[in-house]
Amino acid sequence: MRRRAAAGLLALLLGGGGLLLAQPRPAAPTTDSAEAQFVRHMIVHHEQALGLSAPMLRRSGDRSLRSVALDITLGQEEQLRQMRAWLAGWGLSPRPRPTPAQARGMGMASVEDIEALSSLPLPQAEVSFLRLMIRHHQGAVGMSEALQGSLQPNVRRLARQVMTTQKGEIATMEGLLRARGEVEKMAPAQAAPGHQH
Repeated sequence: MRRRAAAGLLALLLGGGGLLLAQPRPAAPTTDSAEAQFVRHMIVHHEQALGLSAPMLRRSGDRSLRSVALDITLGQEEQLRQMRAWLAGWGLSPRPRPTPAQARGMGMASVEDIEALSSLPLPQAEVSFLRLMIRHHQGAVGMSEALQGSLQPNVRRLARQVMTTQKGEIATMEGLLRARGEVEKMAPAQAAPGHQH
């Protein structure tokens, strides 16, 4: 009796697996799709986050700030590998890159702001890093909100992961600013044209 029940259960499981395999996969994103633009732009965004974090990992002795910079670096390096692999798998180029207007809406820092992180006195550099990275993360959250309903499961999962992780990091960085007697006054980055789908 037990063997029959086990065999029946196994048949049901295998049959269910067959149904899952029979489900049509979504077509690969086209070059002009929201998913392709999101991945291309998020790659550029993550690359800049690594550039913002690097001077703090070199210079700062603040363990909490260094921990944030290291978490950002490790997490976003892994996501960069995923996104580059997706573009290759979809047969798409990493270009076009964001326009200047889109970059501003994504919370991107200027070249001058990034370079200053290596030359400002350390207390000022740490505050500047926190302010720049908060705005940067706010831009990523805005970019990710539009992809919550994506038909591409990998892209949808990444967008949710970015939102969850970076909202938590924003809260941590705001706390580090308060501990320095700084009050974060910047408004959240607005989604740039082309990120509202």
